[in-house]
Amino acid sequence: MHLTFQSHTLINVLLLGILGFLVSMLLTPFYTTLAYKYQWWKKQRTDAWSGGEATVYSKLHADKHKRHIPNMAGIVFVVSIAMVTLLTNLKRSQTWLPLAGMLAAGSIGLVDDIMNIRGVNKSIAGMKAHLKFMLYSLVGLVGGLWFYDKIGVHTIYLPAIHHVDIGIGIVFLFWFVVVATANAVNITDGLDGLAGGLLVSSFLAYTIICGVQGKYALAGFCLTVVGALLSYTWFNIFPARFFMGDVGSFALGTALGIIAMQTDTIYVLPIIGAVYVVETGSVIINRTSKKLRHGKKVFLSSPIHHHFEALGWPETKVTMRFWILGQMAAVIGLIVFLAGGR
Repeated sequence: MHLTFQSHTLINVLLLGILGFLVSMLLTPFYTTLAYKYQWWKKQRTDAWSGGEATVYSKLHADKHKRHIPNMAGIVFVVSIAMVTLLTNLKRSQTWLPLAGMLAAGSIGLVDDIMNIRGVNKSIAGMKAHLKFMLYSLVGLVGGLWFYDKIGVHTIYLPAIHHVDIGIGIVFLFWFVVVATANAVNITDGLDGLAGGLLVSSFLAYTIICGVQGKYALAGFCLTVVGALLSYTWFNIFPARFFMGDVGSFALGTALGIIAMQTDTIYVLPIIGAVYVVETGSVIINRTSKKLRHGKKVFLSSPIHHHFEALGWPETKVTMRFWILGQMAAVIGLIVFLAGGR
């Protein structure tokens, strides 16, 4: 049987996914040895996302911090993805930008995780929020300038309207999409296996979108992420052996936002990432409610996955049901993309 060009390309993309999984699996023992030897324990968060004391969260997750679970395991899959991409799939027009954005955001997250582990600034268990926002904004703006100046993109696609020329405004749109997605993924990373499983669905959806568009190197990058994430999730499902930390959540959230811009599909990103949107929305709603209603909250705890825990749902039930919602959202997003036409 003779393989067609498309078959060879598909095999190469699939092999990148397997390679990402294997490299991540091989690196994990080195991380765990160091993490347990040097006690890279994640410190318990004392402030709520919606402001004030995180009393509900502390009550629900006190046992995890007693178990001393290592943090910043995201460095394993970030390094794995970088190694595979640099050695086998580096392409200036497709994979350079998401790789650079992932590494830059991951580096900022790594510093934040180290501050958390070392106990620097204990009141907030890590880097100050405004400083993190400034640093991640810098990553988004530099990436947006590269996107506009070097790749030459200045239009966005919207169904029915088609391509809209926004000129240098693309830089600020790029910044908003990247920073919003990175923060949304970071907010979602709150239960064993939750963010890992959801990100697998999101990057699988974008693997298909990239393949349909003929961006095979970018599809390979997405599947490399999926493979490395599957390795991470193997150890992160309940009861978690380690957490990805900001180095992982911000790195992959940034990469996801960049890929949405590169594929010109920001109109389906909120659909594919619907769970991230709801998680972030629940934080905004609770914070706004507490300010306007004299401390009263809409949800028992936010992000919303903690609300369901507070209602009595076991952590594993919340995680797996959110996985299902994420998978359905990814399918709906793909349908909208395919129906949108070009």
